[in-house]
Amino acid sequence: MSKTRGNLLEGVVTFVVGLGLWLFTGDVEVPVVTLTKVGIVMMCVGGALVASGLWRAARGKN
Repeated sequence: MSKTRGNLLEGVVTFVVGLGLWLFTGDVEVPVVTLTKVGIVMMCVGGALVASGLWRAARGKN
């Protein structure tokens, strides 16, 4: 698997997991962190990975 496809796949999976946390963990209480905020951070990281993969694809780098 090329670096481009790896970034795209990893970014999409991270974004989807973050979206799931953000949508469905509002009632869950964890002592240290808020899972909805963790979901937002994961969506941001996933979006950055997807953007990196799209940038590499547009530049033609593998």
